[in-house]
Amino acid sequence: MRIQAEVTSITWIPSEAIKGMTKMPFQVGVAHYDEPPPDVLDDLEALRAADRFRFANRLSAWLEVEDGRIVGYGQADEGMIGSTTMHLGSKDVTFGAVQYPNIVPEPEAGPSSVRFVQTAGGRTGVPAPRTVRKPPFIQIAAPTAWTTLALTLHADGRVEHDVVGASPFPRHWIYDSDRKLVSKSGTIDFKDWYKNAFGKHSPWGDEDSPALVTAVESQLERELSVAIMRGGKKPKITKVKQGKTLTEQGKPGNEMFMLVDGVLSVEVDGTALADLGPGAVLGERAAQEGGVRTATLRAVTDCKVAIASAEDIDPAKLAELSGGHRREESAT
Repeated sequence: MRIQAEVTSITWIPSEAIKGMTKMPFQVGVAHYDEPPPDVLDDLEALRAADRFRFANRLSAWLEVEDGRIVGYGQADEGMIGSTTMHLGSKDVTFGAVQYPNIVPEPEAGPSSVRFVQTAGGRTGVPAPRTVRKPPFIQIAAPTAWTTLALTLHADGRVEHDVVGASPFPRHWIYDSDRKLVSKSGTIDFKDWYKNAFGKHSPWGDEDSPALVTAVESQLERELSVAIMRGGKKPKITKVKQGKTLTEQGKPGNEMFMLVDGVLSVEVDGTALADLGPGAVLGERAAQEGGVRTATLRAVTDCKVAIASAEDIDPAKLAELSGGHRREESAT
């Protein structure tokens, strides 16, 4: 019996992800944020050609099993580099990124399973200035972006995948063997990445960064998040420090929120029911149920949140979203 599986990551730059002076080219239209990748991957090469991602990392593996014993195994590694297109006046100029060799350690083979690991990534497309401690105190170089994926295949047919590490920027979306979106990196840290993701501070220098991964939000939430961020009126962006609350159960409020970055915990009657990551749309129940918060939202990490009005959202979609957010009922 042959068991096959894969896991893929897509690395892209979401809106409102850039900070500081580096944000200026995005504000004036020279550089661009990326459209969210699709929910289901079809043609990676077509996405790359359309400048839809910065990097892709696909780890495929297989086992041969006879009478419950593993008699053979192998993997195929694929890393795909994207590009960066800059709009300079009447011309578009495309800068190719630099792909590093994939890091593929020897698989960890046990009596009933094999674990495969792969790192893929490289330098992003456009060199940019950064300060350094030694003369000339300015270095023109592009930081490194990557993901390190693991795939474990069991002789009984079970498949597990995880994100061992990833660059703190940009956003990483994870797809399963059916090429469906199943999880995403919960936080991005542009400042740390832009300053430090060079040389030894990457897997090619023997240093990886842990990845905080959250479950994917619903298809409806992804539709609403695009409407909130790009539907016309620009939302107000607020920050919530780790440990602080965005809303408190029982308190008045009727704003809606879209989690741009970070992880929020949903608490009802003091019990944590779920951790939510980027793309989650929240707060609609208070807008529909008398303007009183039905849950406390607490920041597990530093968070960036977009504030929206329920009046700007289709009422039917709000009702559907609210029906799926009754977490306290599903937990009983």
